[in-house]
Amino acid sequence: MELRDGERGIQIDGLWDDWKEMGRRNGSNFSDKDAAMRERLLEKRMNNTSQIAIVGANICQIESLDYEIVETELFKQDWRSGNRVQKLQYLLLKWTLALLVGLVTGLVGCFNNLAVENIAGFKLLLTSNFMLKDKYYQAFATLAGCNMLLAIAAAVLCAYIAPSAACSGIPEVKAYLNGVDAHSMLAPTTLFVKVFGCILGVSAGFVVGKEGPMVHTGACIASLLGQGGSRKYHLTWKWLRYLKNDTDRRDLITCGAAAGVAAAFRAPMGGVLFALEEVTSWWRSALLWLTFFTTAIVAVVLRAFIQFCQTGKCGLFGQGGLIMFDVNSSQANYGIPDLLAVIFLGIVGGIFGSLYNFLVDKRQGPKVQVLIVVIISLLTSCCSYGIPWLAKCTPCPIHTKHECPSLGGSGNYKNFQCRPGYYNDLASLFLNTNDDAIRNLFSHGTQNEFQLSTVLIFFVTIYCLGIITYGIAVPSGLFIPVILAGASYGRIVGTVVGSWSSLDAGLFSLLGAASFLGGTMRMTVSLCIILLELTNDLLMLPLMMLVLLVSKTVGDCFNMGVYEQIVRMKGLPYLADHGEPYMRSLVAKDVVSGPLITFSGVEKVGNVLHFLKTTGHHGFPIIDDQPFTDGPELVGLVLRSHLLVLLKGKTFSKTRAMIGSEILERFEANDFGKAGLGRGIKVEDLEITGQEMEMFVDLHPITNTSPYTVLETMSLAKAAVLFQELGLRHLCVVPKTHA
Repeated sequence: MELRDGERGIQIDGLWDDWKEMGRRNGSNFSDKDAAMRERLLEKRMNNTSQIAIVGANICQIESLDYEIVETELFKQDWRSGNRVQKLQYLLLKWTLALLVGLVTGLVGCFNNLAVENIAGFKLLLTSNFMLKDKYYQAFATLAGCNMLLAIAAAVLCAYIAPSAACSGIPEVKAYLNGVDAHSMLAPTTLFVKVFGCILGVSAGFVVGKEGPMVHTGACIASLLGQGGSRKYHLTWKWLRYLKNDTDRRDLITCGAAAGVAAAFRAPMGGVLFALEEVTSWWRSALLWLTFFTTAIVAVVLRAFIQFCQTGKCGLFGQGGLIMFDVNSSQANYGIPDLLAVIFLGIVGGIFGSLYNFLVDKRQGPKVQVLIVVIISLLTSCCSYGIPWLAKCTPCPIHTKHECPSLGGSGNYKNFQCRPGYYNDLASLFLNTNDDAIRNLFSHGTQNEFQLSTVLIFFVTIYCLGIITYGIAVPSGLFIPVILAGASYGRIVGTVVGSWSSLDAGLFSLLGAASFLGGTMRMTVSLCIILLELTNDLLMLPLMMLVLLVSKTVGDCFNMGVYEQIVRMKGLPYLADHGEPYMRSLVAKDVVSGPLITFSGVEKVGNVLHFLKTTGHHGFPIIDDQPFTDGPELVGLVLRSHLLVLLKGKTFSKTRAMIGSEILERFEANDFGKAGLGRGIKVEDLEITGQEMEMFVDLHPITNTSPYTVLETMSLAKAAVLFQELGLRHLCVVPKTHA
């Protein structure tokens, strides 16, 4: 059985009729139930070996990754010749790259926040100045015009330079760490567009966040640093050869994803747990240390950046940008009625979260990408500027430590069209950056700052805008829309139960955000730690745990988490950590692909080249027979990439003889390392003459002599779990007897 190119799942071929007829001849009883069970699998089959999926907003081919250690004779020779110095070089290189991943990701996170705060702040400042002069039409034209220009710039970058940079990027990173790769998924152009497209998109006022794109950005940075060198750019340092494999790149990309979360939320521990709980499907203690080290570097960079900005040298960058919602001054004293209210929050949050997932799953990628972005940008501008006119002006609180009304910059009390001494509570939410709006909702001691109708209107608007905005050709995250909707919903509940609850409305807003996050993303531990690091309030831990557990449990009753649904919607193969129930009724023999293509240990060059051209398989079993063995014997598995390197070197013989010693002398293990960014040898690059086609090539030195094999009687469920837990790409199914 082979895990086909592009599939992190077990694929089958339609040979059921032959098996059924063979069973009848052997006296086996095939019931209709068995036939229906196998037919259910046949409906899921995909026989093509080159699958396509949506990466960002781009349709491209994908293929699987080789996480397995390929124990060939060349590999063993290289390993035996290695000394302690080389092992230290490997460890030093890996930890140095982890440091660089954390450092660069932290700097990119600082740049993102600085750019968004200054661009969005300048836009809102211009709008506010026109409002103060009673030039309302000019104010709207300024707001809508700036938003549209920023949105068009972001959409053009995504549509024409790197379509794979659109949307969040977390589903793509999740698929990569599960074993699926695409050429443009983590490319340098994707990184460039992800950074600048995210800045432009968030500054344009869309109901999106920069947190999801930061995860993808961190993964792109790690992938770029972990390419193992490049001959094109003369990066051929000998040490870099250690990284020419998918396993070490996976470790670095896991560190990059964790660093992205740490940079977005200032949550280093949350980043580690996010990588463990959500994106990676393979974990070990050494990777835990490496990831922890990377996020610690990010935390140091962000702290230095904050201290620098406190000197006033960051322009409009002030309290916003780097998310930090300090609510620790609120005392979390609660009783039984409060716990019942929190449970209610979790239940409703789980329902709304699952509904959000359902509606997001129905959104399709736009065909006219830039036009759709322009339309949604105009709609968002109309909502942000038009809806605050529905609110009445509210007198400023007498005893408040904040400026009221807030003129120009961010603040809790936006003047909008009100006269001095009054503020517009809807404008305080709509005409602010998303981070400042969340901060206003989370603020403590502001029970009467926002009217119930105001928060209700804001909740409905943000919920709907978040759904229709997802999927546009702009780098966009789902964290901020979900937090905004959840915070406003929690504020509604806090306002309603405020007369008999001892919890502050800001704390209810925080718990509402947690319930929505749990209901949409179905994470518990990592979300709990991220929110605690955001709010700097450890006393909220019990309530946070309760609301996340309830919302996740309720959401699981309806559908999957949002990232799992997006992975499926995009067509990215994803192997779950458990087998489907029907797989227990099948065995591995029932789903093997056919016809099986094998090579002899010493094979004719023409045969190898023919099957490389006519198939898309990336692994071929090597079966020796006489005169090399007494009978058919499985030697191992050879990879397509290794065959291409061997044929390119043209180490052939005129007779069918084993010349492995010549191959071991001519090639090094590094020659068979994975090329960076998919620039490996292709079949079209081979120049084989007619005379060479009749010669023989010895495949023994490049054959993995210890591939994972299972008996044909192993249950399909067990085989699926084996694929997932070991990160396999190929699995050989062998019969119980040679017959």
